[in-house]
Order: sequence, then C-alpha cells, then structure tokens
Amino acid sequence: MIKKHIPNSLTCCNLICGCMATGAAFYGNYRWAIVMIILGAVFDFFDGMVARLLGVSSPIGKELDSLADVVTFGVAPSAILFYLFHEVHYPELLQPFAKVIPYTAFLMAAFSALRLAKFNLDSRQTSSFIGLPTPANALFWGSLVVSQHAFLVSLKFNAVFLFLFMFLSCLLLVAELPLFALKFKDYTWRNNHIRYTFLFGCLILLALPWGMGSLAAMIVWYVLLSLYVNFTSRPRH
Repeated sequence: MIKKHIPNSLTCCNLICGCMATGAAFYGNYRWAIVMIILGAVFDFFDGMVARLLGVSSPIGKELDSLADVVTFGVAPSAILFYLFHEVHYPELLQPFAKVIPYTAFLMAAFSALRLAKFNLDSRQTSSFIGLPTPANALFWGSLVVSQHAFLVSLKFNAVFLFLFMFLSCLLLVAELPLFALKFKDYTWRNNHIRYTFLFGCLILLALPWGMGSLAAMIVWYVLLSLYVNFTSRPRH
C-alpha cells in the first residue's frame, strides 16, 4: 500500500529540510537556513496529521519523526549559533578561546535531543507541553539571527551574552515548565481564551514592521503568556 508510506515520506522531507538548513548555516546563509527550518516545521506538522487521517500510524514513524526533529530543530539551530559565534565580538579576556567557544553551540542539539526523548515518554504532554518545544526554539533562534544580525555582531553585544542566552534556551527546553498547546477541542472562548489571546497577540506582532523579528517575538510572547497562566492558576493559600 502506497498510502502507508506517505507520512514517513513527509517526515523524511522534514529531515532533508533540516540537513539543508544545517548546510546553509555552516556557510552563514541564515535566511536560507530559517526558510528550511520553517518548511521542516510544516512537514513536521502534517506528517502526524496525515498518519492519523489515513490510519497508518506506526512505531517506526514515531521513531523517524524524533530523528528528523533532532536534525531540523536541534542540529540546524546549533549550526546557526556555531557560525554566529565566529562573528560575534569577544571580550579581550576570551580572545584566546575564540576558536573553541563556537563548539558550545552544539549543547543546544544535545538539549533538543533530550527534550524530544522526554516528550516521547511523558504522558503529561498529550494536550500541553512541559518545556519549550524544539520547533519553537529553532524558529526563535533562526528568526532572531536573521532579523537582529547587525546588533548581534556589533560591539553592543558579545560572545558572553550569546552563550548565556543560548544556555537559557537550553534550560527552557528541558525545564518542568507547563506550556499551553494550540490544540482546540472546541472553539468556545471559555475553554480557549488563552489560545485566542495568544493568536490575537500574534496578529498584532505580524502587523508590526519587524519582518522576521515578528516570529522571534511570537515565541517570546508564547513563553511569557504561558508563565502568566502558570502563575495565575496556582492555588493561593
């Protein structure tokens, strides 16, 4: 049956996009890298949906999906940061380590793989997320580097800040931080007011003349709104 191979073919397209994004990043072609990450995210969204619609979900499909995601949303953003670490300003104290520090970018690939492994085994993440999803993290870094490249390589920024921000995103990937999912069981305001609030905020951000920076801002908005939901939903004594 041909239809049983369709979801896995979409997953492989995601994997190929991740490889292309990684290759582009190693050449400093950030724009092509983020385009491939976005396209990979599209394939990642549809492979599971198609598998369920066709009734051909399989264990190998689940494993293949995780492997593809590690490349597209783990290795590719790491490659973007690897090249960016070669461009950023280094304080005089760190100059002797300027050729070594870029390799710390691949911590993100390791944390992304750990995030995906936890997701596969965590029964709590059927209707929400625990920790920042790897696609969101990859889209954030890709769009941020494209939109703010001039600032990131200026003297106002340096490798220390880049490492700290990168490590913070690594921690967010595996943090025990509940984040809402954009899955609608119905379309009532009462059950989906957070999702509607998020989408409305995204429309405002898209209307701003920030270009690719709007995508990075939407990821930040998603995390901040989730933090607000967690804070306000805690029982008060």
